[in-house]
Amino acid sequence: MLLHAKESVRKMHSVAKNYFVSDLTHPPRSLTRASRYAVPFKARLFTQCSLEGRSVDQEIVIAMGSNVGDRVSTFDRALQLIKSSGVNITRHACLYETAPAYVTDQPRFLNSAIRGTTRLGPHELLKMLKEIEKDIGRTGGIRYGPRPIDLDILLYGNSQINSETLIVPHERIHERSFVLAPLVDLLGASGDDGIETSWHSLSKCSGGFFELWNKLGGESIIGTESIKRVLPVGDCLLDWCERTLVMGVLNLTPDSFSDGGKFQQVEAAISQAKLLISEGADIIDIGAQSTRPFAKRLSPNEELERLVPVLDEITKIPEMEGKLLSVDTFYAEVASEAVKRGAHMINDVSGGQLDPRILKVAAELGVPYVAMHMRGDPSTMQSEQNLQYDNVCKEVALELYTQVREAELFGIPLWRLVLDPGIGFSKNSGHNLEVIMGLESIRREMGKMSIGASHVPILLGPSRKRFLGEICNRANPVERDVATVAAVTAGILNGANIVRVHNAGYGADAAKVSDALRKGRSCKN
Repeated sequence: MLLHAKESVRKMHSVAKNYFVSDLTHPPRSLTRASRYAVPFKARLFTQCSLEGRSVDQEIVIAMGSNVGDRVSTFDRALQLIKSSGVNITRHACLYETAPAYVTDQPRFLNSAIRGTTRLGPHELLKMLKEIEKDIGRTGGIRYGPRPIDLDILLYGNSQINSETLIVPHERIHERSFVLAPLVDLLGASGDDGIETSWHSLSKCSGGFFELWNKLGGESIIGTESIKRVLPVGDCLLDWCERTLVMGVLNLTPDSFSDGGKFQQVEAAISQAKLLISEGADIIDIGAQSTRPFAKRLSPNEELERLVPVLDEITKIPEMEGKLLSVDTFYAEVASEAVKRGAHMINDVSGGQLDPRILKVAAELGVPYVAMHMRGDPSTMQSEQNLQYDNVCKEVALELYTQVREAELFGIPLWRLVLDPGIGFSKNSGHNLEVIMGLESIRREMGKMSIGASHVPILLGPSRKRFLGEICNRANPVERDVATVAAVTAGILNGANIVRVHNAGYGADAAKVSDALRKGRSCKN
């Protein structure tokens, strides 16, 4: 009996010596405190079987890379395969286009990362990822060379793993901006998340992964040739930080507050689209349903009856070459039909609240999705209850982040989201001004929960809104274009990336001057 026990222990030790796992003890309460001292570790030895088939969910981070073929489609396929293989994806990082490292004579990479939970053990997870790589088409090649897909386990629970086939955390995280940028996106700045505190401690850096990222340049290197944050839309990767984009409004409604009834006929709508493009619009946003306060709600079929004839014609005009088409709708059926007929993105004023099916549809269509902040619906959004805020920027940020989380859980990656703080929706004049001037604070509030969410493009739509008329004593919305320029300029200087305007010429000029001012300020700093 004793000999049998000794033999069992000897065999266990033989296996265990190849698997070293450290569980954290006494993790720092925040990154601020973490930067003041080294974090102690309590080492434990585990056998291989103790690492596999865990009965509790483990939080994990998986890095993704691709530089061969249709990189975005490859990422989409990889995400589907990962989800169907035992991983519940809860968060996505932004999408980055990066210069190749180590072997530089090869195409540029797309990089991102996902955060999720799994009951697979670390080596089971590794095996599953390798099978997905093979299924997508990865074969043997030179190290650091071209590959259709690369999937790496960056973090697994609060464990350190060092075996012949797997090292966690990934041993070269500290030197790779293309890994650190998306990894940091998956963390929050507040330091309140227990597993995140453990992960920072595993970085072996007193300031955690934030300090490692900053050592490589942090946000200062985003937008350089080495790494760009991009939005996949149409057949291009859009670097929305390069310049402000102008979205021109095309209302096909009889009752919109500014131009209702002007563009209901196909010919008039096409003429207006051409004018918007000639004046500098990058995106045409077509809406067939009014969302002004107390507007009558159309059914999806009624909305499509207005939308489809114009959509079918506008996609044919040569002026649309190189431009983007957005559909302004909160209905899943309308969004689906519009994208099938050529729309590149979905602009939903309700952020999925009026028709939750639109989130699933947007995820399946694989197009950018604009989620706007609004409480209630157009008939109730300006009620006394919906106008109650203690801190409008903070509450807008929290409510927008709730929409981000819901969209991600439905399968819309963060890299396909655009956020709109909803000027004129569930806000009075004072609130609108606070939001325009507080876009950076909205980003900071979201960053406490998700650094990645704080980097998502912001769309701002103050054009001809009632609050501008109140300030300037302009009852006629068409006379509010100059006031719109002022609001747009303030918004861009405070962090807006896309501006939605009725007068694209004025909007484009405002964007150009604002971008020049912003760049001048950056150079001075």
